[in-house]
Amino acid sequence: MAQGLEVALTDLQSSRNNVRHRTEEISVDRLVVRRGQAFSITLYFKNRGFQPGMDSITFVTETGDAVYLESEPQRQEYVMNDYGFIYQGSKSWIRPCPWNYGQFEENVIDICLELLEKSLNFQIDPSTDCALRGSPVYISRVVCAMINSNDDNGVLNGNWSENYVDGVNPAEWTGSVAILKQWHAMGCQPVRYGQCWVFAAVMCTVMRCLGIPTRVITNFDSGHDTDRNLIIDEYYDNTGRILENMKKDTVWNFHVWDECWMARKDLPPGYGGWQVLDATPQETSNGLYCCGPASVKAIKEGEVDLNYDTPFAFSMVNADCMSWLVYGGKEQKLHRDTATVGNFISTKSIQSDERDDVTESYKYEEGSLQERQVFLKALQKLKAGRSLGPHQGDSNSFSSTSRRQNSPRSLDTPSLRPSDVIQVSLKFELLDPPNMGQDINFVLLAVNLSPQFKDLKLNLSAQSLLHDGSPLAPFWQDVAFITLFPEEEKTYPCKILYSQYSQYLSTDKLIRISALGEEKSSPEKILVNKIITLTFPGIMINVLGAALVNQPLTVQVVFSNPLSEPVEDCVLTLEGSGLFKKQQRVLIGVLKPHHKASITLKTVPFKSGQRQIQANLRSNKFKDIKGYKNVYVDTGV
Repeated sequence: MAQGLEVALTDLQSSRNNVRHRTEEISVDRLVVRRGQAFSITLYFKNRGFQPGMDSITFVTETGDAVYLESEPQRQEYVMNDYGFIYQGSKSWIRPCPWNYGQFEENVIDICLELLEKSLNFQIDPSTDCALRGSPVYISRVVCAMINSNDDNGVLNGNWSENYVDGVNPAEWTGSVAILKQWHAMGCQPVRYGQCWVFAAVMCTVMRCLGIPTRVITNFDSGHDTDRNLIIDEYYDNTGRILENMKKDTVWNFHVWDECWMARKDLPPGYGGWQVLDATPQETSNGLYCCGPASVKAIKEGEVDLNYDTPFAFSMVNADCMSWLVYGGKEQKLHRDTATVGNFISTKSIQSDERDDVTESYKYEEGSLQERQVFLKALQKLKAGRSLGPHQGDSNSFSSTSRRQNSPRSLDTPSLRPSDVIQVSLKFELLDPPNMGQDINFVLLAVNLSPQFKDLKLNLSAQSLLHDGSPLAPFWQDVAFITLFPEEEKTYPCKILYSQYSQYLSTDKLIRISALGEEKSSPEKILVNKIITLTFPGIMINVLGAALVNQPLTVQVVFSNPLSEPVEDCVLTLEGSGLFKKQQRVLIGVLKPHHKASITLKTVPFKSGQRQIQANLRSNKFKDIKGYKNVYVDTGV
């Protein structure tokens, strides 16, 4: 009887396999392979050689293709690309913010695996957790909950208070690597601080590192519906000032989440593909602060009874917005707008620096019959209490006070605008670009649409906003009296001085101007508002000479103080995967008014291919002047 084989040594051929599987940037010393692709190993036996036809070797493996993307350009963008853009600003001024995902940087894969082991799932039941890690649905929920720290020692503490003295202002971050390494170095204690784009960007890094195709999505005018009636209530006083919402319903100027590509065998056919995952801690899901995966297709079709958290995701892109006037202890309905929420849903294009608009994958065209039908279907499903998962509704949760009861017609069509009743159109128009440090010049355009004389009184105000829609104190008010002959139009000029708004600005640099008007012959009120995003000149980065692997490279960074006053505590940060081993911090100190400066520094690129440098300049007056530069690094062979 032949003697059995005894394995002496196993050569996993890590270096060769990792190159073939495009994981060599993660490691060349240990085997890291991807699903659905062959790899080779060599077995050495110590007692005798392998005899074909006589010996047989059995390998036990478990694989799957639940996250497989057929398109090679998509795989390159959503798995392999280690930098990108996160879109911020407002729907009228969309700004790309450069970000270093760095999923292949040193130790990042170990930190990602550590993150899984720190999850509550693993802590409670390690064997079950490990057995389920082959499921992208399961692993995405675990990662989503671990990115925020609301339930555990997750990666990031959220902070929307504008007070960041004991941490980092979220606007200053330019990459995920520094955050993940800080979390690891501090013994897995949460890093301070993050907001929605930071949560989404760090989750993108982790998911791409784990081999799950992921992209970062920005939704402009994003709904946060706390009571699941698909209506966002906004309240104004008689000066046009938006009030703090006691119900905490808000329309975020923008909100950022992730989409991950995966099969959904737990759902009916057709709902696989891109799935919404939102790591920003807003609402709980099965007792934890995570959201998703919610099928993008299910969101578009109003199938809010499908797992996970689809009602909440649906409301972010398709809730209606109701405006109320609060006056004398009473609330008067101003208008129900069906088109405010969910605009210019954006992500980085494939193998391009351009913006890709993916709104049509989330919703039918605003104002179309299909869009209203889907909204009504979703509402009826929620009212029937058939929603699954964390946002289970029951009929009682939709009982409402008299002011929120609406006729069936008001659900099918938008309510009649006050401007249609009064027959006056109001609109704000900027006269100059809204540059930070300069006065804001604009006009209120009033047009009489009727054959009757109109006598208007208008209360105007301006206040800063946080990007999550929270209002700050008003800093400017005015009253205008405008008379209009039939079909006449007039402009009322306005100016907000820099000295009036500078000390009231939030980090987001958002100003909401509002006008609440009334006409003497009508009890109706008319409301108009506009959000202004103040802009900064960006940072310019110049690469001096050719970029070659393991050869010194000189980088010039040019920046300026856009204000007519000195700024202090200026710090410039730079990073870039494959270009810098760690984030670079340069103390600048004081910048004089409108002063332009430059610095030159050297680095040695250690990875070839397309790379990106990300830069941020902060001071005591501003926190997030950004810049980037794409760099192609040649092997030099």
